[in-house]
Amino acid sequence: MIARAPHIDPERLAREMNWNLLRTFVVLAESGSITEAAERLRLKQPSVSVALKKLEDRLGQRLIDRSPGRFALTEAGQLLYGEAVNINGSILRLATLMRDVTPDISGHVRIAVASHVICPLFDEVIGDFYAAHPQASLSIDVITSMDAIAAVAAKRVSFALALVRNQDPNLRYIPMYREVFGLFCGPRHPLFGREDLTLDDLKGHGAVVFDNDRLQDALQDVTLLRARAALAPQVTGVSENLEEVRRMIMSGLGIGPLPKHVVARDLRDGLLWQVPPLEDLPEVDVYLIWNPATVRNRAEDKLLQSLIERLETTPFSDRTYA
Repeated sequence: MIARAPHIDPERLAREMNWNLLRTFVVLAESGSITEAAERLRLKQPSVSVALKKLEDRLGQRLIDRSPGRFALTEAGQLLYGEAVNINGSILRLATLMRDVTPDISGHVRIAVASHVICPLFDEVIGDFYAAHPQASLSIDVITSMDAIAAVAAKRVSFALALVRNQDPNLRYIPMYREVFGLFCGPRHPLFGREDLTLDDLKGHGAVVFDNDRLQDALQDVTLLRARAALAPQVTGVSENLEEVRRMIMSGLGIGPLPKHVVARDLRDGLLWQVPPLEDLPEVDVYLIWNPATVRNRAEDKLLQSLIERLETTPFSDRTYA
């Protein structure tokens, strides 16, 4: 016989649910252990265990499989986590929404941005926005594209600018701009300054890569570019941050990919040298991403709409940086 899930009165659950239990569960699910969750919550381990037990008793479902050597969400736990993340994100935004009820547009805008985002159009929109609404404030979190998209889905940020591999149907996407990647080396590299280079000259040299430079990720075309160059399979440097990839290339650790428009000044200053291939280079799109389910304050809404309007009135060819 198939066991039936216990009957739960929805109205009673809504009245009696302790939101702190949901918050504890979200942190627990993301931490992967009672110990780590307790540290993040600044609680003692027994308190976290008790909170999990209370939540499981309230719902009549086992939420986490904590058998020896295993810590994983059950099917019920996965369903609850998806809903709890949204609830937690909405609650976090309540204070901001209440604070921003003023005649003037004010409030805080929090944006998540991938490390390599260099876009003059975005800079102009931010400048125009602040000039028109000086009482507003802004923070920019530089994180991985994957984490940026997760932050949008969880309503932790106003919107994000990031690379996208697969689009979540619950989010909205607009291509911000397109950038072209090339391969570069620094002054200490033996190929620096040589104008007669061919692809054969690159074979076997060490590679500096982005952390998401893999076939299954957003930079898969860049991965294929490295394969065309037949660089050594050994990776001599890796980072998720563009500035650190650039630093390692300049320092001579190896040959690595960078967006051409980002390093144009470095090329002029003799800090980097582009190596083959010089044609048919990978093009990567950076997207504006937002969550239509997020309740935004007036500043967030105004900046997002200003950015969307600017994108809609600027041809994509003018937002492509080669």
